[in-house]
Amino acid sequence: MVFVKAHKSRAYFKRFQVKFKRRREGKTDYRARIRLINQDKNKYNTPKYRFVVRFTNKDIIAQIISASIAGDIILAAAYAHELPRYGLEVGLTNYAAAYCTGLLLARRVLKKLEMDDEYEGNVEATGEDFSVEPAESRRPFRALLDVGLVRTTTGNRVFGALKGALDGGLDIPHSEKRFAGFAKDSKQLDAELHRKYIYGAHVAAYMRTLMEDEPEKYQSHFSEYIKKEIDPDGIEEMYKKVHAAIRADPTQKKSEKQPPKEHKRFNLKKLTYEERKASLIERLNALNSAAGAGDDEDDEDDE
Repeated sequence: MVFVKAHKSRAYFKRFQVKFKRRREGKTDYRARIRLINQDKNKYNTPKYRFVVRFTNKDIIAQIISASIAGDIILAAAYAHELPRYGLEVGLTNYAAAYCTGLLLARRVLKKLEMDDEYEGNVEATGEDFSVEPAESRRPFRALLDVGLVRTTTGNRVFGALKGALDGGLDIPHSEKRFAGFAKDSKQLDAELHRKYIYGAHVAAYMRTLMEDEPEKYQSHFSEYIKKEIDPDGIEEMYKKVHAAIRADPTQKKSEKQPPKEHKRFNLKKLTYEERKASLIERLNALNSAAGAGDDEDDEDDE
């Protein structure tokens, strides 16, 4: 059969509709987003909140967001780079750090809404599934988990942040099937294994393995842990102190970094008319003096 190239007609291009910018960039799943932000008409202008979790190479971002026609509105946010203030200075992107970030956001938003005394959540993380119970006066703060483009595999760090938010006192619809420690065969959550992930025991086990088998790799891989004098036996106690510190004061602190005294410029400063005129006169004088010096040298050579 002869290959016939299908030519797109003028009508095709006239009717072509460009996709949304964030779809073209591969950043937003609009099929999932529309289902997360759609609000019932009889609820009028009631905001529908999402618990948004995103990971970068060096940070974890957790936010409570509601959608509006003008754009998304952030009610509260917490970041893994805030955790050094609570005593966690290393390993800011693992499962345990994700739990801490989710816990920090939950306590922060409840404190902002003055609900932190009513809904304390699960004070001690046991690894078991936990759902907050409604109090007599106000219903718990409800949000829907927004994972973005992440593959929702069992044990993904997104669900570590979810567990932290649940233990912090937020009401988020969920299933225990995606927490670390859920066994597909028995269809049950191993709470003890999940607890180990929350307290960084998987990191401690890897540290011990490298110390015995590959000391050189351990020195390079865990150089920050060694610098901070953190050993495998003290990791669980460190995370317990971090959880307690977060609950004690979840409020956001303003950066103490001083603004630069001088603005760093990457282009030349625009000169005034007087400055340009003075610069021109200076260059002309320099050229005249250089030309005069050259004429004197020529006269000396002729003599």
